[in-house]
Amino acid sequence: MQRLAMDLRLLSRELSLYLEHQVRVGFFGSGVGLSLILGFSVAYACYYLSSIAKKPQLVTGGESFSRFLQDHCPVVTETYYPTVWCWESRGQTLLRPFITSKPLVQYRNELIKTADGGQISLDWFDNDNSTCYMDASTRPTILLLPGLTGTSKESYILHMIHLSEELGYRCVVFNNRGVAGENLLTPRTYCCANTEDLETVIHHVHSLYPSAPFLAAGVSMGGMLLLNYLGKIGPKTPLMAAATFSVGWNTFACSESLEKPLNWLLFNYYLTTCLQSSVNKHRHMFVKQVDMDHVMKAKSIREFDKRFTSVMFGYRTIDDYYTDASPNRRLKSVGIPVLCLNSVDDVFSPSHAIPIETAKQNPNVALVLTSYGGHIGFLEGIWPRQSTYMDRVFKQFVQAMVEHGHELSNM
Repeated sequence: MQRLAMDLRLLSRELSLYLEHQVRVGFFGSGVGLSLILGFSVAYACYYLSSIAKKPQLVTGGESFSRFLQDHCPVVTETYYPTVWCWESRGQTLLRPFITSKPLVQYRNELIKTADGGQISLDWFDNDNSTCYMDASTRPTILLLPGLTGTSKESYILHMIHLSEELGYRCVVFNNRGVAGENLLTPRTYCCANTEDLETVIHHVHSLYPSAPFLAAGVSMGGMLLLNYLGKIGPKTPLMAAATFSVGWNTFACSESLEKPLNWLLFNYYLTTCLQSSVNKHRHMFVKQVDMDHVMKAKSIREFDKRFTSVMFGYRTIDDYYTDASPNRRLKSVGIPVLCLNSVDDVFSPSHAIPIETAKQNPNVALVLTSYGGHIGFLEGIWPRQSTYMDRVFKQFVQAMVEHGHELSNM
């Protein structure tokens, strides 16, 4: 890398001299303007290549899982090149929803009942045109869990489905209660600490296709919910593997980071209003349990959780809820292969709270930590409309587990 930077600086100096003496472009009557632009560009390229573009840190609890990923999921060991004009955490986070495309996906909706009389909305992409897995009974199934207020319409979910379609897989999106347009039948929503609805969905999907390889992928809060489920249930799950992206490992640390002034302005307040809007649609269902007027005055996610979520799920205090919601405390009990992608510059999930030492103690866990990428960002390329680094990790990992997962049991 030092040799490359030296070569680029030498090239910049030589081209600048040439432009100054040979080129006349009308910028101050000489080529000085172009030489300055070129010099700045080369200097920026040197900085980008030496300080921004880096290989991710791969942390695994066992040599077998590490070798498996290097052989079948090589993207986790390759240099990640963030978009050159937008590599900073907040920029990546804010830009992705607006700049990435939204592949067209035709869903089949299914409403399933829960033990408490509620209902859950599932959006299926059956992929009946799959040429790789024409038998629906054995077609690999990927369960997708969106983020805090997300649904099956999020761009990151649509991209995962598009990539799964290319592989010939079937997908089903688990929409949390009350967020996808369905009626709320009971006075209950969702939180990442309570895994009952996820257990219901996993049991339902597996009962439909018991012979199909079954995997799950969770994004942000969806990943937290997935990890809490896996930590509670251990190896006794029909899932053969799972992946998580931009998980908040320690809810206290996440809340503290998001309450910093700039982060509150850019993210916290907006997400709080989204949560308020989501529950206000079903206001009549909650008036006997919580003070909805007080809930609607919350100015942060923590205030919302204190006034609504922790009360809804019977926690004595907000601290009790946040302790139970943090997946870092259950990572040691995960009993199937799990890959977790995080960026260490993610303001939603501070790097100091990533459970690196805990991951090293579980042979089923692999952390992939990039230096940049933000929260559900991971943009790459000059104009990142299509695939992101996160998408490539998802595709390679699920394909590796479906096609070569048996190798892990033999290592």
